[in-house]
Amino acid sequence: MAEETVRLAHYAAALRYEDLPEEVVGCARDCIIDTVAAAICGSALPWSRIVIDYAERTGPAGHSRILGRGSAVQAPAAALANGALAHAFELDALTRPGAGAHPGATVLPPALAVAQQHGASGRALIAAFVAGNEVMIRIGRATGHTNEARGFHAPGTTGPFGAAVACAHLLGLDAGKMTNAIGIAGSLAGGLLEFSRGDGGMVKRLHLGRASEAGVLAASLAAAGFAGPRTVLEGEFGFLRVFCDAFDAAELTSGLAADYVTLSTVLKRYPAHATAHAALKAVRDLQAEHRFTGDDVESISVTGTRRMLERHNIAEPADLMLAQYSVPFCVALALFREARDPESYDDSALADAKIRALARRVRLVEEGGGHGAAGSTVTLALRDGRRFERHEDNGMLEAGELPDKFLRLTRGVLGKARAAALHERLLGLDREERLDWLGAPAA
Repeated sequence: MAEETVRLAHYAAALRYEDLPEEVVGCARDCIIDTVAAAICGSALPWSRIVIDYAERTGPAGHSRILGRGSAVQAPAAALANGALAHAFELDALTRPGAGAHPGATVLPPALAVAQQHGASGRALIAAFVAGNEVMIRIGRATGHTNEARGFHAPGTTGPFGAAVACAHLLGLDAGKMTNAIGIAGSLAGGLLEFSRGDGGMVKRLHLGRASEAGVLAASLAAAGFAGPRTVLEGEFGFLRVFCDAFDAAELTSGLAADYVTLSTVLKRYPAHATAHAALKAVRDLQAEHRFTGDDVESISVTGTRRMLERHNIAEPADLMLAQYSVPFCVALALFREARDPESYDDSALADAKIRALARRVRLVEEGGGHGAAGSTVTLALRDGRRFERHEDNGMLEAGELPDKFLRLTRGVLGKARAAALHERLLGLDREERLDWLGAPAA
């Protein structure tokens, strides 16, 4: 291993908006737009309001906005709140192949908070966002997702690194201080998967808020001269060896300065765990093509990875978080409700006898492929004897669908007119000289 932490820091500190390919800028802008929508939607949820109230209580008199609420607080409090809001309902971006990294919910909230605090431009925000993700996604790939095998929730462990880099970039830190910011972030990583075993699902949303908040802390301390270890990623007691059963340190700098791993970002179509997306699209497409109802379905089989079977084969989810984590429940819901709408996933769905009964008749079947495998083959048997099968490789949002998703997620909080106007303004993010308007309450 050869000073991977330092190399990443030098790269991130030197990255400039002017050097970014148009494709990378467009990908970053889309992810920022998507994350803003997810946070605004999340702001209306009861667990989010608890975090918002805490942020307003503990971080008053700042210049950073809580999305969906409009209140201005100190940057760490805004990062905490917006990170939790962006992940509040399984709507935020991820990567393909999977890297245990959430490019939007752990990098935009801290970057936006610092940008608003210091009066930075839209271009500065985009450049910082890309810098944070180029580092974070590589760290996630290096873990091979084995940190989750040990019981860690991956975005809570990779997120502080991306958040720290983005904030440090906005603060203009040089390579030495950027190295310190990354070094500090390593001691702020955390988040346990115990919520997936039956209760306490609210804490899942907090992991991304804490990762975001950690980035502001790490960069702010580094800016003031606070030091962190220069080998925090690759060292004997560094992140990879402590958090992972196995890892590939070469991934930390693979393609650095040549390839943009930010382009691996994908946006969700459904408010469900990523493992369900391919199956959800497959069943919805089959239903649209063959015109059957959920009542017509006798049984369903869904292929997937061993991880899907181990973590997401939840036939009787106890709360909404587990329902969104459950492939059987989400597949059943998609045959009775509009699966793209967050409003479909509520307490009435959790109590719906028809959805519950069909979820119990969904069988998950293991097929080959590691964690990065995203496809599923769905086979439906109808009560009249007909059988249909469809394979879907991905199920994520496709080009041109983001405007519709943005309006779906934000119209309930903002109203249709304000939601459409905000989307239009965000499309020109790189032309904005300041960002104090983003998240501000209506005049």
